[in-house]
Amino acid sequence: MNTAPLEDPIIVVERKRKKEHVIHNVSLLTDFDVHLFREGNHFKLYDKLGSHLMDADGVKGAYFAVWAPNAERVSVTGDFNGWNKESHLLKPREDSSGIWEGFIPGIKKGAIYKYHIVSRHYGYRVDKGDLFAFHWETPPKTASIVWDLNYEWNDSKWMANRHKFNSLDAPYSIYELHLGSWRRVPEEGNRFLNYREIAHYLADYVKEMGFTHVELLPIMEHPFYGSWGYQTIGYFAPTSRYGTPQDFMYFVDYLHQNGIGVILDWVPSHFPSDEHGLAYFDGTYLFEHSDPKKGYHPEWNSYIFNYGRNEVRNFLISSALFWLDKYHIDGLRVDAVASMLYLDYARVEGEWIPNKYGGNGNLEAMSFLKRFNEAVYEAFPDVQTMAEESTAWPMVSKPTSVGGLGFGMKWNMGWMHDTLKYFSNDPIYRKYHHDQLTFSIWYSFSENFVLPLSHDEVVHGKGALVGKMPGDERQRYANLRLLFGYMYGHPGKKLLFMGGEFGQWKEWGHDESLEWHGLQYTTHNGLRKWVKDLNHFYRTEPALYELDFSINGFEWIDFYDWEGSVISFIRKGKHTNEMILVVCNFTPIPMYNYRVGVPRGGFWKEVLNSDSELYGGSNMGNSGGVEAAWVPSHGRSHSLFLTLPPLGVLFFKS
Repeated sequence: MNTAPLEDPIIVVERKRKKEHVIHNVSLLTDFDVHLFREGNHFKLYDKLGSHLMDADGVKGAYFAVWAPNAERVSVTGDFNGWNKESHLLKPREDSSGIWEGFIPGIKKGAIYKYHIVSRHYGYRVDKGDLFAFHWETPPKTASIVWDLNYEWNDSKWMANRHKFNSLDAPYSIYELHLGSWRRVPEEGNRFLNYREIAHYLADYVKEMGFTHVELLPIMEHPFYGSWGYQTIGYFAPTSRYGTPQDFMYFVDYLHQNGIGVILDWVPSHFPSDEHGLAYFDGTYLFEHSDPKKGYHPEWNSYIFNYGRNEVRNFLISSALFWLDKYHIDGLRVDAVASMLYLDYARVEGEWIPNKYGGNGNLEAMSFLKRFNEAVYEAFPDVQTMAEESTAWPMVSKPTSVGGLGFGMKWNMGWMHDTLKYFSNDPIYRKYHHDQLTFSIWYSFSENFVLPLSHDEVVHGKGALVGKMPGDERQRYANLRLLFGYMYGHPGKKLLFMGGEFGQWKEWGHDESLEWHGLQYTTHNGLRKWVKDLNHFYRTEPALYELDFSINGFEWIDFYDWEGSVISFIRKGKHTNEMILVVCNFTPIPMYNYRVGVPRGGFWKEVLNSDSELYGGSNMGNSGGVEAAWVPSHGRSHSLFLTLPPLGVLFFKS
């Protein structure tokens, strides 16, 4: 006879409830969350939407929430239920927010899932990845993975002081790279390095070379590797090609511990049409405009975000803040800003819709970019945003309070185009193009500029940087040393794409490693030493960075010598005694007793010479420095009589 006591009926009911497929009375969203979401001011959606491991009244599992306002039914399907589309139905909230949610008991970290969405329109059914997922399957697989972001950070020293390293008057020498092709392991089938492996190799290399920051081509999850990350789907997940979210946290953490800032390329300008992603998410044009004249990008065959929709603005700004918050990122470089600002970008007449004033400016995108920058700097005043904006749109890097877009800095595409065009000329013809060197100073202080020699200049048949230089091999490398020296002397922060620092011969290819074997040759290794010495000198001389964005930090000595293709100028720091003289000879002809006016007497030490034999040059120079003569020149009281090496740049300090 069974003498066990009868179980309390309430406990029995509770246990049955805990075994339900989905529990619908659990939510991470408050009424205030929904209010902010609807008005376009909820910028921490990553804490509310997506999948979140949690304990609900003693029941462990995962909470799921997804925005699909035009869905008739939404379910979670995955490896935990045999990909059953009917067993785990989410429930729409009663507040008309369009958010579906539910708690599924028993879900553990690592569960693979998608949302099955049945639309109200045309019977459209689709399996979608979770746009707020922290982790995705490695492409070509397309499902999301339930994950957490637990990690013990060890970069407190960096975080406490990064306001100094990221300020506009700090040195910025940015090493841009693509993680999958910087270095590979040929002995193991040419495999990628993972985040943890590359952290050590990269930190050692960047420290040795003297770069202050690294900038990563987009690491957000993307289905097509050949897009280099610019066709993003996982706006809240580092690509699993190189490891887990914690592995990427380790990467950032380790670089910070070694004094290196990390900037991410971020793409709010467009997204791909892959079925499992953002496109046509709930059977309607939810994230994109319905009219292709505003919602489809003809140049990249991708969709354009609807910047006028509050929920879309929430999504994008939440993504931006997510990387700064959860991954300690130091800056965001915003891709293709010009394509966002102009309604007629890459379109001919009849393919675009004017704004309400009849113009070609995208008023909604302008408003979004301003709000994005305000949100970033309000939450993280010690980071920077940078715009890749290729036109003369005014006040890109000016505060929104005075009518600007609010970015911290802007890429100087004009300087890049003019400079590379000038250097591509045979030196005999350069005197006819002298204005391509001098024109940039006329607008250099209108924005907070970064001087970019980026990945865009070494792809799609453009060839490597060294291949753009004229002359024989020796002259090509002399030209490249001259180009880098001119860039480090010119006002503006510096950016150089990987491989350029040692003159890789081949155009960059994302499926292979850089040509590191080239460093066995004098030309390549000499150039690398030159960039290394430029970086270390640049970082120790406030005159070269403190007043990058002020006319007070620059002074021409002579920009009139077009016949000789020579320019000379002075860079100045905040203190009047901080002064660096830069003299560039853009011809292969050495010049002797070349007079350059200087503002004071004394000995001017030759601190850098691109023609030194250390760098593969002919070793012409000024024997370590020159005593200023009391001979007026160029409106200055004193002058130097210099030997200018061929295709060389000299730096002097008094």
